[in-house]
Amino acid sequence: MPDYDAFLLVSFGGPEGPADVMPFLENVTRGRGVPRDRLAEVARHYDHFGGVSPINQQCRDLLSAIGKQFASDGIDLPLYWGNRNWHPYLADTVARMAADGVRHAIAFVTSAYGSYSGCRQYLDDIEAARVAPGAPRIDKIRHFFNHPGFIGPVAEAARAAIGQLPAGVGEEAWLVFTAHSVPETMAAASGATGGLYPAQLAEAARLVAARLAEDEGHERHWRLAYQSRSGPPSVPWLGPDIGDQLTELAAGGAPAVVVIPVGFVSDHIEVLFDLDIEAAQLARDLGLPMARAATPGTHPRFVAMISELVSERRGRPAQPPALGSMPAGPDFCPNDCCRVPAARPETGAVR
Repeated sequence: MPDYDAFLLVSFGGPEGPADVMPFLENVTRGRGVPRDRLAEVARHYDHFGGVSPINQQCRDLLSAIGKQFASDGIDLPLYWGNRNWHPYLADTVARMAADGVRHAIAFVTSAYGSYSGCRQYLDDIEAARVAPGAPRIDKIRHFFNHPGFIGPVAEAARAAIGQLPAGVGEEAWLVFTAHSVPETMAAASGATGGLYPAQLAEAARLVAARLAEDEGHERHWRLAYQSRSGPPSVPWLGPDIGDQLTELAAGGAPAVVVIPVGFVSDHIEVLFDLDIEAAQLARDLGLPMARAATPGTHPRFVAMISELVSERRGRPAQPPALGSMPAGPDFCPNDCCRVPAARPETGAVR
């Protein structure tokens, strides 16, 4: 049984003021040859929100909720938080952990799925941050895309969004699940045998749709689409794009849609801008009623899941909780899992 002496929240990070935006985007895209005009274009997304990404505050709120849940569950671990791309940087946090005498920490990453950018890159970031003298060993918690504590809050949020639709269209509304698109080569390289990322997303979407069908007494049409694509048009990325999907559904006579960002755990910029602004405007132009479901955020069941996953790792049960046909994620990913097959494409540039 691992003897953990600290908990570490690991996230993407985001700017907390207008002056932070360009330095943040430069951090995200460093070494990828992204043109300056592309960064300027993305930077304008933040203008809608005063130059502030909500993700850091969302991490503070989540860490506070985790602390309360740990106290309720009798888990006595100090809490730390480090980001990939903005303050507090992961390397600084790990150095502070070392100075505090932490020897073996358990880390929760704000991504439910297996992929390079959603899992392997975080593992690499953690190892790179452990250069501090006396740095602790850090174990990442498993993928949780099919955990009841993730599926339940997503389904609950979808039900609430259905209730926001105009009268008379909610009953037949389509469900459109969204996740961050990645290059097809990256998706194909995810998992030990390839294709893990889209497979996990499809399973999570299926599980949420099934939960809604169970609650409502009827099945709904649903689709999985992708958002937040970046990079040159010559590079194939996972699709269909959310805009193309909405256009197709409107042309096919869908009475309404509920967009469910199943690929995300909080309402950060990519959710707020790509869905609440761009996709919502397109839906209005198409005459297609649309509601957007909230992400889990600090939903009590989601926070309880994090506590459960920590307890699970400290004394792994014979059958870790996992809904559907796919198994619970492994405690440790193989070293060659989800490696990028070539030069790293630009991903995740607008959180």
